[in-house]
Amino acid sequence: ELGVERRFVPESCPRAVRPGDFVRYHYLGAFPDGTRFDSSYDRGSTFNVFVGRGQLIAGMDQALVGMCVNERRFVKIPPKLAYGSEGVPGVIPPNAVLHFDVLLIDVWNSEDEVQVQTYFKPEKCPRTVQVSDFVRYHYNGTFLDGTLFDSSHNRMRTYDTYVGIGWLIPGMDQGLLGMCVGEKRIITIPPFLAYGEDGDGKEIPGQASLVFDVVLLDLHNPKDGIAIENQLVPESCERRSQTGDFVRYHYNGTLLDGTLFDSSYSRNHTYDTYVGKGYVIAGMDEGLLGVCTGEKRRIIIPPHLGYGEEGRGKIPGSAVLVFDIHVVDFHNPSDSVSITVHYKPSNCTVLSKKGDYLKYHYNASLLDGTLLDSTYSLGKTYNIVLGSGQVVLGMDMGLQDMCVGERRTVVIPPHLGYGEDGVEGEVPGSAVLVFDIELLELVSGLPEGYMFVWNGEVSPNLFEEIDQNHDGEVLLEEFSEYIQTQVDTGKGKLAPGFDFEKIVKNMFTNQDRDGNGKVTAEEFKLKDQEAKEEHDEL
Repeated sequence: ELGVERRFVPESCPRAVRPGDFVRYHYLGAFPDGTRFDSSYDRGSTFNVFVGRGQLIAGMDQALVGMCVNERRFVKIPPKLAYGSEGVPGVIPPNAVLHFDVLLIDVWNSEDEVQVQTYFKPEKCPRTVQVSDFVRYHYNGTFLDGTLFDSSHNRMRTYDTYVGIGWLIPGMDQGLLGMCVGEKRIITIPPFLAYGEDGDGKEIPGQASLVFDVVLLDLHNPKDGIAIENQLVPESCERRSQTGDFVRYHYNGTLLDGTLFDSSYSRNHTYDTYVGKGYVIAGMDEGLLGVCTGEKRRIIIPPHLGYGEEGRGKIPGSAVLVFDIHVVDFHNPSDSVSITVHYKPSNCTVLSKKGDYLKYHYNASLLDGTLLDSTYSLGKTYNIVLGSGQVVLGMDMGLQDMCVGERRTVVIPPHLGYGEDGVEGEVPGSAVLVFDIELLELVSGLPEGYMFVWNGEVSPNLFEEIDQNHDGEVLLEEFSEYIQTQVDTGKGKLAPGFDFEKIVKNMFTNQDRDGNGKVTAEEFKLKDQEAKEEHDEL
């Protein structure tokens, strides 16, 4: 009788051999005394055959039925189920009992299809693989017995390919369809949908079933444009970005599987760029259009609008990019100062002008509301001479034509503020500034070009009055004492907001033509006299 001893049975046996199946197995063939007459191991290849079709001796046809992959059986076959009374000349003697030690490697049927077993699927699956999509995935490739023949993980590089257009073996083309990014599945492929009778000529033998453990990392279609998901749009959005605007934004950049490749937050510095001018990848150029200050959005960029087939740095080739951005501010190089008046007194007759001395309170912030500075917290006003360059140009413009008690908001673009460099540790480069201002005091300035004016008639003997010791020369001390007296008695007025000693020294230096520290009657001239002589004086 046929004897079958199951010497090893695997814990998992999803499929057993049935008549009509094709099997690949290794064996040792020996006589009862232990003499070996044949071995597939010696030939370095499995024995491949259909079961139950008369291609084997009858005993082996029966013994293989019910076997699992990786099962090991010891089979005793009597002569009537082997080679009978004739034997095989030179190999098997007549009426020989045969012993076979069999290890099943593979089993499949010509009616098999690709088998897909999903063992992890993300909760969110906005898109699945379709024919003509381009995918990036990792895999381990094994035979049915678990022997590894290939792995993208070992190469530390994804396998990147189109699906459904013949770039893959047919079984993989089928097995990838319907997958989500992040999904993990096992794809079992019969050989007639893989490498067939010949194998691949390298690692994969002929007639081998293949098992691929796949995780999908990326998915796009060459026809894809960018995708925008609005996460937060401010209730108030007075202006949206346009081509040519300069935008400052924070971002986290990830791949579709969530792998972080870059972040402006980690550098503690916004990314600053023009929009629509080609300074950034095409997908970001498009994705930054139409944003509001303070808006948060997700921009999904296919590789043909990102870094293409080559990738860049930590970004692999053909990768879909996901940017979660937060727009901090934007402006246009053609922007001027924007002024919004919130309150103006009814008796607003005296308006600020160049040269006036102003005292005001302010809160300074960025467009996103980040507070930079406040005079209120310091408990004292900010004091300047308007138009003298004591503040940024935008503030000089924003304080014009203001009356005492007025409150206004002044928005200053960076080219009228602190420019590309900003102020280290205080104002970021290329930042739009917002000042909420309240004017508290205004002292009218002097006409442009004057540092001192008379409130009445000028003495015809002015030089003699300044030259107190009548030696024909005026020293700085004499000049300073005389000007101070005129101001104290109300006969003259100095430009407000400047240091007295600096103004007087400046006036004296202008009169001291030869620079010897003394002013003579010949050197001494009033402003109107200098104008006639076409001589400029600060």
